[in-house]
Amino acid sequence: MTPFGSMLRDMRRRKGVTQKEMAAAIGVSAAYLSALEHGRRGMPSWPLLQKIIGYFNVIWDEADAVLQVAARSHPKVTIDTAGLSPAATELANLLAVTIDSLAEDEIEEIIAALRTVRRG
Repeated sequence: MTPFGSMLRDMRRRKGVTQKEMAAAIGVSAAYLSALEHGRRGMPSWPLLQKIIGYFNVIWDEADAVLQVAARSHPKVTIDTAGLSPAATELANLLAVTIDSLAEDEIEEIIAALRTVRRG
């Protein structure tokens, strides 16, 4: 499941609607909505994101958070390390081969460390 899929499922459940009901309201199939929630589909298109935000009556600042989570929810990531250091390539490869064996707390530690580095 992606962060966006988890958020979408939580929002839908809080509203008390089924996938089928929501899918009909925003003009997609229930199968597509299920795939979004389970992380089998990447970030939805801009128009569909707008429909989702409208469906849940999300206010402006919360809509920005939804868009940011959607942007970080690609289930099949490609990291291009061409032109970067050998250490950068090693990091990308180590993450690729170990991510499925990391515990949730270890993943959170890595995310926190990377966010700290990113903020500078």
